[in-house]
Amino acid sequence: MLRRPSVTVCCWALCMWICLEAVPIAVDQTKVSPPAEDMEPPQSVDTGLHYDRYLREVVDFLEKDPHFREKLHNTDMEDIKQGKLAKELDFVSHHVRTKLDELKRQEVNRLRMLIKAKQDVEGGRGIKIDHQTLLKQFEHLNHMNPHTFEVDDLDRLIKSATHDLENYDKERHDEFKRYEMMKEHDRRERLKTMDEEARKKEEEHYEEMKRKHAEHPKINHPGSQDQLKEVWEEADGLDPNDFDPKTFFNLHDTNGDGFFDEQELEALFTKELEKMYDPRQEEDDMVEMEEERLRMREHVMNEVDTNKDRLVSLHEFMTATKRKEFLEPDAWDTLEQNPIYTDEEMREFEQHLTREENNLIQKTADLQKQREDLERQQQHLNAQKLELQQAVEHMERLKSQQIQLPPEAKVPATHLEESVGELPGNSQPLPPAYKQDLPTHS
Repeated sequence: MLRRPSVTVCCWALCMWICLEAVPIAVDQTKVSPPAEDMEPPQSVDTGLHYDRYLREVVDFLEKDPHFREKLHNTDMEDIKQGKLAKELDFVSHHVRTKLDELKRQEVNRLRMLIKAKQDVEGGRGIKIDHQTLLKQFEHLNHMNPHTFEVDDLDRLIKSATHDLENYDKERHDEFKRYEMMKEHDRRERLKTMDEEARKKEEEHYEEMKRKHAEHPKINHPGSQDQLKEVWEEADGLDPNDFDPKTFFNLHDTNGDGFFDEQELEALFTKELEKMYDPRQEEDDMVEMEEERLRMREHVMNEVDTNKDRLVSLHEFMTATKRKEFLEPDAWDTLEQNPIYTDEEMREFEQHLTREENNLIQKTADLQKQREDLERQQQHLNAQKLELQQAVEHMERLKSQQIQLPPEAKVPATHLEESVGELPGNSQPLPPAYKQDLPTHS
């Protein structure tokens, strides 16, 4: 499972919006030590974006410019989103601009190579190339100007990363739905290959696995007092009677930046997930466990993250602990209690698979026909080649025989005709009457 990293305020305020990871800009900068100019940029986990490296390298070099860093720390997140910060690019140092130009050229070349490789592969397979999809690979920069990094490039990069990462969770859910439908499709296909007795045993085993997976201890509502107290007691080894929300927050704010990021929140749900999922058990699917973790984190973010910056501040956390939902939460519905897909979606999915299978069968038949046609053409060409070789060899033999005859052995054509009784170039014997009319030579 991909994790988007938490980063420090001093170096990654821009990445807070671009990568949805850093802390809000409004943090009091007087309490944060400024970074050394030559320090190594913070290491971060891959965001999952296809332009992740380019994004992080651009941010790293912009942070090295004092003017841009100052503007960054004094710019509201919404202004960053609207592109106001991008205009400050005109005031960064020449050294930084030169490096950004180089990064953009490298990124354009990388994308061109990837797209060419994709075109070669898909074109070779006879797959129709979706040019609109290919062009989307360039949306995070202005490919019409492949040489220099301009304000428009930074604006595009911020907006693309914002949009792509905001849709990250939705894409994860869609991917999980396809996973579950494919798993069910494969199960149904296996059943079709079995006889009645084997099918019955398989169905019984399937129901038994579902039953065993559903037999687990009570799952506490994510983010509730009961759930956090359980972490306090079992993970932290503290007395549940001494539970204190503020102390709990500080204990689990692992990077000490004053916020719970998505990774830190998901770590709080490990105990709940372990109640339901064991990698050693056949009935427990670890892909489903990660989907459950994502659902828990989304739920807490929706309930607690009031300013929607995808971070939970201490103030937001303490406010949430005073609500009725924190003290008296509803029961948590797990994955097995929430259908992942509808019957109609499953039908459409299987119809889609059938269409794809039929397309592959047709393409296979077309390729086989093309292969047979090529083989016939090759056989025809081989036959022509053989005939040509034989003709050349025959002409060479005739030429060789003509050269080997001594001068006195050469017979005039008329004598040759009389001796063989044939016309030159004609394999038919001369008629007797015609032979009598031939002139004689003394």
